[in-house]
Amino acid sequence: MDPSESSGSTAAEDSRNLSEVAAPPPLEHQPEHRAPDQTHNQFLAQQAEKPRELGPAESTVPQPVTAEDLQHHHHPWTEATDRGYDEGYGHENAPGPGVEHLSGPAHEKPPESKPTDVPVPLSKRATHLYTVSYLVFFSVWGTLARLGMQSLTFYTGAPVVTSVLWANVAGCIVMGFFLEDKNLFKEEWGDAKHRPPPSDEQEEKERIKAHKSVKKTIPLYIGLTTGFCGCFTSFSSFLRDVFLALSNDLPNPTRATIYHRNGGYSFMAIIGVIIIEVSLSLSALIFGAHLALALAPVTPTVPFNFTRKFVDRICVVLGWGCWLGAVFLAIWPPDRHQTTETWRGRAIFAVVFSPLGCLFRFYISLYLNPRLPTFPLGTFAANMLGTIILGMCYDLQHAKGIGAVATGGLITKSLLTSCQVLQGVMDGFCGSATTVSTWVSELNGLSCRRSAYLYGILSVGVGLGFLVVIMGSLRWTLGFVHPAC
Repeated sequence: MDPSESSGSTAAEDSRNLSEVAAPPPLEHQPEHRAPDQTHNQFLAQQAEKPRELGPAESTVPQPVTAEDLQHHHHPWTEATDRGYDEGYGHENAPGPGVEHLSGPAHEKPPESKPTDVPVPLSKRATHLYTVSYLVFFSVWGTLARLGMQSLTFYTGAPVVTSVLWANVAGCIVMGFFLEDKNLFKEEWGDAKHRPPPSDEQEEKERIKAHKSVKKTIPLYIGLTTGFCGCFTSFSSFLRDVFLALSNDLPNPTRATIYHRNGGYSFMAIIGVIIIEVSLSLSALIFGAHLALALAPVTPTVPFNFTRKFVDRICVVLGWGCWLGAVFLAIWPPDRHQTTETWRGRAIFAVVFSPLGCLFRFYISLYLNPRLPTFPLGTFAANMLGTIILGMCYDLQHAKGIGAVATGGLITKSLLTSCQVLQGVMDGFCGSATTVSTWVSELNGLSCRRSAYLYGILSVGVGLGFLVVIMGSLRWTLGFVHPAC
């Protein structure tokens, strides 16, 4: 096999391992129930033998139709699903518009009957390039959207003082919309207008299943879900707020000083932050799906040819160009010669590191999510590693002489820059490497309810345990010092 083809197939064929694209629509998932006389292990074994009912972390999306169905019902739309995005997106083997696929040499069409508007096939390397470019481009905008949402919702008298809550809610709404939507990517093969209407209800259901399976391999869809929604939400920032609630250090814009409290109130603060974050994020996912159904009559369809010829190519330039521009702004910020520098500390360093975090989560999900069908190992590993890195950066930023200075001390340029870089790693890399939108879609999509609860509890418990060890070691010994930035 050509090495270029092997590497290029990662973004399209293996992209079905991603939980953002493999999760079932929130409103159509029906959880499986085990029989009264069936043990949990027997139930899990039974689920493992039925790949059509596996959770969102399974290595491949269930086929929209079985092999027996394909023998009796050949249709160009459902047949295209089995080829994946690389072949379908290039339209290499797709039948002509309005022509039913018939097997056998007697029914083959002559070469001259092939439509002239069939797109030229794309190489797997080009598909991979488009996918990564979309991830880079939308990771930048997802990070900026999260930082902007945090600034807008953190004010004096705010009803909720956890900084990342409303960013997580907004990202989950967008994720639920894309998971449930059936119109935006209707022309994934470029032949939607030539398709005959479904003959019966069963065929319509098969088309819907096929569409949801095919759109999960489209680079633009991967960029919107894995890139934008994944970077709009942050699991590590959520757990950071949980720890700060435990240690009574959660920033409150209404109060200038922190009041001391006993351990019982700290426990209630932990429970309150976790319940609010998880329940609102899950509710937002369902609301996003409801929004997609409500707006279905007016939701436009992204033209296939326009996306293929213009959007994909432009995004390659915009994605890498925006990232390179952010690097230049970090080196030469526009307010460099002023007394105080604000651009780099607020957004620039976060934009520099966010594509790295997004790509890290993308590839680790590709390789680890297929390992366990009832436990999305890739998302779990990305969330835990991002949380650990955030905890270490938070300690360094609040340690005297590294990212912080004692009250009344002189803030040097090197100290300010180190503080801003650490803030950029936390907001950019850690915020993009960890995600809440994917996490709640997995919790909603796992077929076994017990597995969903186990996955959710372990994610919060293990992540919080890491922060207690990492951040608590400094907080309850030397104490946090106010950062220089």
